[in-house]
Amino acid sequence: MTALLRYQAALLLRSQRWLAPFVAYAAFVAVGIRPGDPVLDSLGYAAAGLVPFAAWLVRICVTNEPAAARDCAAAAAGPVRVHAAALLTGLAGALLTGALAAGAALLVCDRAAAGPAAAAGAGGLVTVVCALTGAAVGALCARPLLRRRGHGVLAALLGSLLALVLAPSPARGAVSALVTAGRSGTAPLPFTDLAVALALAAAAGAVACLAAARRG
Repeated sequence: MTALLRYQAALLLRSQRWLAPFVAYAAFVAVGIRPGDPVLDSLGYAAAGLVPFAAWLVRICVTNEPAAARDCAAAAAGPVRVHAAALLTGLAGALLTGALAAGAALLVCDRAAAGPAAAAGAGGLVTVVCALTGAAVGALCARPLLRRRGHGVLAALLGSLLALVLAPSPARGAVSALVTAGRSGTAPLPFTDLAVALALAAAAGAVACLAAARRG
């Protein structure tokens, strides 16, 4: 699996298709996070933007490989492992980018209302929740479940929006709790939302991998 992850990561970096979502997310963070803002609000803002970013990046990873190369990799390692490696690569990229954004917020924003350690812990958990939620959306809105690019993009946009506005969504719950806590200064630790997000991402990944195995 390690070799597959390295292969998928190299494929993603060399394709440069990650530049568009990365630049869009960086602009989103740069516009919304300003020096002196409350740190918990800024962390919640950065985490919320990670949902569509993760969905976009996962879609790129599972559609990045040429058909012939994908068939060769599937024949050598199995379609389930190949597809799982693509999903994990997209998730890892989203987590790394989210960590950079959270680090920037912790550096420039006002940490007076919440201690640096508490803010970092809460922000880290919410970042993971949003990355997992976005990855689940991306896994369900890409090949092999949705083969047409237009359908997949529209589904990913709608899924990301619903993940941010629907009450049952772990991303919405975690971000709302963090932003609300910005007024009280008590940083929450959304372990329940993290468990739900893990379950959703695992279920979405399993469905996508099984579909990849069935279609060969």
